[in-house]
Amino acid sequence: MFEKLEIFRMASGLAEHAGTRQTVIARNIANSDTPGYRAQDVADFAKTYRRSDTGARMRATRPGHLAGSATAYAPQRADASDPEEPNGNSVSVEDQMLKAVETKRQHELALAVYRSSLGILRTSLGRQR
Repeated sequence: MFEKLEIFRMASGLAEHAGTRQTVIARNIANSDTPGYRAQDVADFAKTYRRSDTGARMRATRPGHLAGSATAYAPQRADASDPEEPNGNSVSVEDQMLKAVETKRQHELALAVYRSSLGILRTSLGRQR
């Protein structure tokens, strides 16, 4: 039921994006001493969300209503353009830590939006917690 409401889909997509990005950041940090390792990052959520949202296209409200399939908000990997470090790789631990903090905030934002929207929905139905 909740997956059909756009606000819940967006919050879920943001949380999934943050989890995927945190995994990539952890892999980058784990390979910070690996010679020749190239740091990776995940495409920005706003760009991914806009790319998956066609805007003007009509939405199907039930199966078979319109031809076509729903697009997923799956993040896509992109190579980072960090300068090379002395050991021949492109991982800067400081940059990765900043990205990790930013990603944690994105995940907390997704959870806050979800909780707030759920509270509004419950209130509109006349239910308390």
